Amino acid sequence: MKRLTLTLVMAMMALAIHAQMMDPVHFTTELKTHDGSADAEIVFSATIDPGWHIYSTGLGQAGPVEASFNVVRMEGVETVGRLTPKGNEIKKFDEMFGMELKYFERAATFVQKVRFTKATYDLECYLEYGACNDQNCLPPTQVTLKRSGMSPAAGSGAKATPDGTAQPLAPDATHTRPAHADTSADSIADSIADTSADSIVAPPADGNSLAQTDMWAPVVEELRAAGDGSDDIAGRSLLYLLLMGFVGGLLAVCMPCIWPIIPMTVSFFLKRAKADKRKGMRDAMAYGLSIIVIYLSLGLLVTAIFGSDTLNAMSTNAVFNIFLFVLLVVFALSFFGWFELTLPGSWADSVDTKATATGGLLSIFLMAFTLVLVSFSCTAPIIGLLLVETATSGNWLAPAVGMLGFAVALALPFTLFAIFPSWLKQAPKSGSWMTTLKVVLGFVELAFALKFLSVADLAYGWHLLDREVFLALWIAIFTLLGSYLCGWLKFQADIAEGQEAKPMPVLCIMGGLASLAFAIYMLPGLWGAPCKAVSAFAPPVSTQDFNLNDKTVEARFLDYDEAMAAARAEGKPVLLDFSGYGCVNCRKMEAAVWTDPRVADKLRRQFVLVSLFVDDKTPLPQPMEVTDAQGDSRRLTTVGAKWSYLQSHKFGANAQPFYVIIDPGTGRPLAPSRAYDEDIDAYINFLDSGLRRYRGRTHAPAAHR
Repeated sequence: MKRLTLTLVMAMMALAIHAQMMDPVHFTTELKTHDGSADAEIVFSATIDPGWHIYSTGLGQAGPVEASFNVVRMEGVETVGRLTPKGNEIKKFDEMFGMELKYFERAATFVQKVRFTKATYDLECYLEYGACNDQNCLPPTQVTLKRSGMSPAAGSGAKATPDGTAQPLAPDATHTRPAHADTSADSIADSIADTSADSIVAPPADGNSLAQTDMWAPVVEELRAAGDGSDDIAGRSLLYLLLMGFVGGLLAVCMPCIWPIIPMTVSFFLKRAKADKRKGMRDAMAYGLSIIVIYLSLGLLVTAIFGSDTLNAMSTNAVFNIFLFVLLVVFALSFFGWFELTLPGSWADSVDTKATATGGLLSIFLMAFTLVLVSFSCTAPIIGLLLVETATSGNWLAPAVGMLGFAVALALPFTLFAIFPSWLKQAPKSGSWMTTLKVVLGFVELAFALKFLSVADLAYGWHLLDREVFLALWIAIFTLLGSYLCGWLKFQADIAEGQEAKPMPVLCIMGGLASLAFAIYMLPGLWGAPCKAVSAFAPPVSTQDFNLNDKTVEARFLDYDEAMAAARAEGKPVLLDFSGYGCVNCRKMEAAVWTDPRVADKLRRQFVLVSLFVDDKTPLPQPMEVTDAQGDSRRLTTVGAKWSYLQSHKFGANAQPFYVIIDPGTGRPLAPSRAYDEDIDAYINFLDSGLRRYRGRTHAPAAHR
């Protein structure tokens, strides 16, 4: 059983690590005209891979990406009515969005009626849609249709040619064409080898498209040939989430709604099988396994409902992050004793009654389910924080792994005490220490809540929670936590327990001193100190208004094309840093690696450093039109979308942090790419390898070295 479980976990991890770009929806576009009639139809027909679905129209801004008709250019034509979906439309209420969702599976058709108003017409439009399966969601995708010619209403049955004359229409007057280009390996290789920037849309007269330049041409194959130097940390991330879940489970065991239940539950199993101790142990193990199954199912349910890509897209959404902030604050206040989170008592009573009425393994499972319901008041904040952290980690397997760790830790004491009942005599009794633990966790939840508010603040540029404000709030929180553990601060629950006059235990005082020391450690950060211990949570140093630290490394540029132009003028290679405001590992790299004197010196003197934030919600002055790897047109409306497109289109990557050194003259990579890895020596070798290759290509003068 253990071997089978391990094999399944490893297989799921391998799937998560080796996930590839997906293309589950295949569209054709069609302009249906009728001879002698001014009315026509624009038809977008989709074939959808099994397991995927695309959303219908009329969902509103509060829902997922709905199908919508958009006009780029429409001369001699006008729309009639709205976009109409056709096919087997499925309607289902979604708890996450709190609304009824409409979507299609396997096939869908969207029709927009139009009317010709002139003898000739010029039409360019696109359908934007969202596609999801049970685990992933794709970003908003566009399908473009371009047509021009003579209107059938003119009665000539002809279409215009580039020289302005007319020629008869072909027998297939519907002008059907596939919306996706050939994606075979040969065609992809050819497109990568062609550096004439055919994959980039030529700039129109208004300049709202990406420039036609080799600097944006794909170099995916070159990076692969050089050997991808980035260390995939998916396995390590999952192990971290498993350990985090396990720690959360251990904390939940110590809550007052679970710890007192352990002796009673173990005693029940032992008395139930006095004549057969082995049966009692088996029942206890089945009880623990049932707890694991229940919480693991909860983690899988989160993944099934949302999918990691959906949560990643929402991770920098202001509404979503503010919701998480409020949720964690509510959990913290609950731990402080302001109120108690409870489920309806009838739920637990009903399940308990069924457990009593049934027998065998089903009764044991129902007993475990009763424990889950009864313990909701003090496990919900821990589970909530764990699910929030795992669901926004970027790995579809993360919620299940986190819940697995939590459930194993929660089930462990029930099983062990049943096998070794004598250990119960040595276990600590219930008491005021549980109240203390709840209050401590309340402070921790409050500190974590600020992280999510900070992500929304950074992504939208509100500047309400810059680094010094964030650190000031954390200093206050951990100072109060230290005061509480030292006995200087009391809560109502402590007074109810009669602890107001009792001295705090030595362990609490030591924890209080550690918390106060941590608060003092963060104080220099108000004036720009790195504070590496909190770099993963605090906003970047660049948001700080008053900074006395002149040793921090900040990117000179936040724009790719500006950095490339400056690098060509200075004769230096470019270090691209694809980052994100909500990227924890990006902050860790900046604090742990970039602040090293050797790395900092190289970044300042020998490179042009540019940071490109893929979650920057700043609107572009004008939308930009690009062509993706499948040949489809896309519109980029934010700065972050532009840099995200650059990373995926040029380098074939979509995770942050992502570092690559390129030649400003050719736009080609000079060394294998690199991801999150706090090995400073390895990062220096990465920089040196790029410098050596750049100097070998350009024979740069010594002044530039």
